[in-house]
Amino acid sequence: MAAETADLADVREALDARMPDHRAALERLVRIPSVSAPGHDPDQLRRSAEASLDLLCEAGLEQGGLLAADGAPPAVYADWLHAGDDRPTVLCYAHHDVQPPGDEGLWSSPPFSPTERDGRLYGRGAADDKAGIVVHAAAVDAWLRARGRLPVNVKVIVEGEEETGSEHLPALLQRHGQRLRADVMVLTDAVNWRVGVPSLTYLLRGLVDAVVEVRALDHALHSGIYGGPVPDPVTGLVKLLAAMSDERGVVAIPGFCDDVREPTGAERERMRSLDFDTDRFRRDAGLLDGVELVGEPDRHPLERLWTRPSVTVLAVDAADVAGSSAQILPRARARVSVRLAPGQDARRASDLLCRWLEGHAPWGLHVTVTPGAAVGPFAAEPTGPAHRAAARALEAAYGHPAVLVGVGGTIPFVEPFAHAFGGVPALLTGVEDPDTRAHGTDESLHLADWRNACLAQALLLWELCGPGAGSA
Repeated sequence: MAAETADLADVREALDARMPDHRAALERLVRIPSVSAPGHDPDQLRRSAEASLDLLCEAGLEQGGLLAADGAPPAVYADWLHAGDDRPTVLCYAHHDVQPPGDEGLWSSPPFSPTERDGRLYGRGAADDKAGIVVHAAAVDAWLRARGRLPVNVKVIVEGEEETGSEHLPALLQRHGQRLRADVMVLTDAVNWRVGVPSLTYLLRGLVDAVVEVRALDHALHSGIYGGPVPDPVTGLVKLLAAMSDERGVVAIPGFCDDVREPTGAERERMRSLDFDTDRFRRDAGLLDGVELVGEPDRHPLERLWTRPSVTVLAVDAADVAGSSAQILPRARARVSVRLAPGQDARRASDLLCRWLEGHAPWGLHVTVTPGAAVGPFAAEPTGPAHRAAARALEAAYGHPAVLVGVGGTIPFVEPFAHAFGGVPALLTGVEDPDTRAHGTDESLHLADWRNACLAQALLLWELCGPGAGSA
């Protein structure tokens, strides 16, 4: 076992002394609108990558540079490899790209102008996941300032297209996999159970998405003169989208759920052991009075959230209400997303989704489906020396035992890299909490919890140098 984390007072002090600088660095990153979705300025992604690289190098990491994969937004790499061959190598992951802000008028403050209110820092990417980048930098910085060296070898990769499904991840792995090889991975892009209660995530859902377009006409028509016998593509699209799930909100595509793995007894026991409260969950989600939870009613809400697939319509293209006129549109399209449960094969799911959409539009409407991301789910047994090391570090930093959780979201990096490195442990820690609103309006970071996340990362580097900690 590594020495007690209480012996690291100098590392703690170095970290705390630098937190104002780390806060300033985070705010610089948040000001860069590094949206990776199509239609946004790719130059901002390069700015964000270069700023992330500067931050890592200022913290004391070396061998820094941008990793290229054909057509991909730039990823960032830096390392410090002087701990010795007898010490494990830790690969730390975060991503610098962000989701689009949506309607900026709905934000309480501009999305790319970081603003503090009531102990939270508001801004797109303030939590997801630019805070994660700074967590890695802050931990390295604290060690090098306090002791002039790190207890383990450290590699850091900061991806640039996580929010769009990491399309170029296979190419990145093929080109740079050997350089990224490590004994354990630490990914700071997950969600804590609640403020003050740290989490280790052991389940992630996967993701497939697609854009579907339905067409009926080669030009728009007067809805009074032609409406009735001429089908409306928008109505047809709505019918198609609605048929993807049943009246309970459960995926209704035949065969889609056949490869879903049922939760193990241990997983169900972990869910039952958490202090889940339905009313609190509804408040965290912002559900309006009378709006029901959906999914299979005989399954615990956490089981529905972490271990079952779910369908979401992410966007619909038709006429804007403000500028609409009395016409039948010639076409309509939507972007649909399905989160995948543990056990599901992403390619199979993508094929099933696309074939079903192509074959089920009403009235003979012409359909074009363009597949998008296809990311597999991830599941790990949260045992072994590395997970125990992470649990010790989190408890020491937060003053509360870490809990084991699943997450309904997706981190495309995890499964392929863990597999490529021979099943090395993947430690998923978080900077978010249930009120973070990642991907939504008024995304925010709880600043006190973020400081604890930075400290936990510094302590984890020490804990991982103990016997066996850099292995499953």
